[in-house]
Amino acid sequence: MNAVPTARTLLGHALLVDGLASGATGALSLFGANPLGELLNLPPALLRGAGAGLLPFAALLVVLALRPLAPRGLVWGIVALNVLWTVDSFALLASGWVQPNVWGQAFVAFQALAVAVFAGLEMLGLKQARLVAA
Repeated sequence: MNAVPTARTLLGHALLVDGLASGATGALSLFGANPLGELLNLPPALLRGAGAGLLPFAALLVVLALRPLAPRGLVWGIVALNVLWTVDSFALLASGWVQPNVWGQAFVAFQALAVAVFAGLEMLGLKQARLVAA
């Protein structure tokens, strides 16, 4: 198995913080969809769907972060999903499909940028793991 170390590494820390942030955002979006939707002028169904998808993703990230090793391919898949989330978030704002107010635009943009940072840190952690292995 082609695995990378996660215990006490940049990769492990990035996965853990990504998982905790994804879990918090997912719980807020899923369980607070109606008031959050009113505040941000975003459809509650969109928020619920995003939240429902984030919770299992967050759990996977935390489990991987707490293990000593993680499959390299799975971590690359997580990076790809984070990049896709970032691109889709900005595409959502540009599409006109939703009409968030300024707070909604800031919410979507901020979480997209945070996810992009996590993707970058996880990629850096993968590179660091490759250098350590060599």
